[in-house]
Amino acid sequence: MANFGVTEIVLILLVVVLLFGGRKIPELMKGLGSGIKEFKKASRAEDEPAKFKAEDR
Repeated sequence: MANFGVTEIVLILLVVVLLFGGRKIPELMKGLGSGIKEFKKASRAEDEPAKFKAEDR
């Protein structure tokens, strides 16, 4: 597995800023956060019915 140092992380961030621009990054992060929230919500909703079915037996 690759170990990232400070130099590599700074280089990656610089490339992201150059590709998307400084104004677009907050919108991208907001979209990413809401996507993760929806994924967690869906995975919790999927687990709950299975738990209830196992308790009914």
